[in-house]
Amino acid sequence: MAPSLKPVCRLMTYTLMLSSLLASSALHAATTLRLGWTTSDSPLDPYAITAHYFQEELEAAAPGEFQVRFFPSNQLGNDTEMLQGMQLGMLDVGVITGTQLGTLDASFQINDLPFLFKDSAQAHRVLDGELGQTLFTSLERLGIVGLGFSEAGFRHTINNKRPIEKPADFAGIKLRVQPSDLYLTSFRALGANPVPMPWSDAFTAVQQGTVDGLEIPLSVIYANKYAGAVKYLSLTSHTYNALALLMSKQALERLSPELQAVVRSAARKAIERQRETVASNEKALIEKIKAEGMQVNDIGSAQPFRDAVAPVYEQYRESIGAELLDRTLKQVSE
Repeated sequence: MAPSLKPVCRLMTYTLMLSSLLASSALHAATTLRLGWTTSDSPLDPYAITAHYFQEELEAAAPGEFQVRFFPSNQLGNDTEMLQGMQLGMLDVGVITGTQLGTLDASFQINDLPFLFKDSAQAHRVLDGELGQTLFTSLERLGIVGLGFSEAGFRHTINNKRPIEKPADFAGIKLRVQPSDLYLTSFRALGANPVPMPWSDAFTAVQQGTVDGLEIPLSVIYANKYAGAVKYLSLTSHTYNALALLMSKQALERLSPELQAVVRSAARKAIERQRETVASNEKALIEKIKAEGMQVNDIGSAQPFRDAVAPVYEQYRESIGAELLDRTLKQVSE
């Protein structure tokens, strides 16, 4: 009798082991993070690079703990709708242009002041320091946690009218700008005719001639195929385009303290990698944009442009916060 029981015992043992494994797997199911952004899922798109690097760093730090689902190209709505989704806990993570955060707290408008940063290294130093912490603190009371600033590089001007070499060249050019009063004020100061418009409408608008052009980072020009639709690219470097990697406070607080630390560390590492990638891509991108037929020019000295927009700083001084602005201007002048 005993030998005939062995297969049955083995089967029971295997069944118990399988049940135990399934129970353990259920207890440690991966946390799904829905991650959205507005632009394309292109290997050259800075939003997409941020998203993919964040997923890679999470997996490297905590294998199997997170399942990141990507929603590019406005699949979960525009920036405003995604911010609302994070506030409500309906969206877990977003890569959001810093300009849109000014709609939640006016202090974020400091990032969009024209010709504020002289180069990317200076922008990194300032945004990774006290300024960045101050800005992100203001979001937490709204239910959003700032994990850091990646970048899309500096924003430049593209249009179908003429090259921009001096402030007077902006005269009468109808430019799509981000839906921001500060952007409208800045480009009016330069003599342009700015039109606020959601990103999702911009390509069609320039194709149909509703606008003459827009202001946009190099990587976004190429990844979203603007080189085939617009004649002139002028390297105005008027605004440093900070991208905020954000997480719903509800989503973060559902995690254990250990996994919250993993998320924050993964974000920092992803941002460092993303900045390096964007910087290395930019020189090659200019050549690719030229090869697709776009005429490219430098503006020479930025000082005439700075002089033209000087009144903008005073106009937004109080809404941004006089003390915050003064501290930031001191840092960028060092």
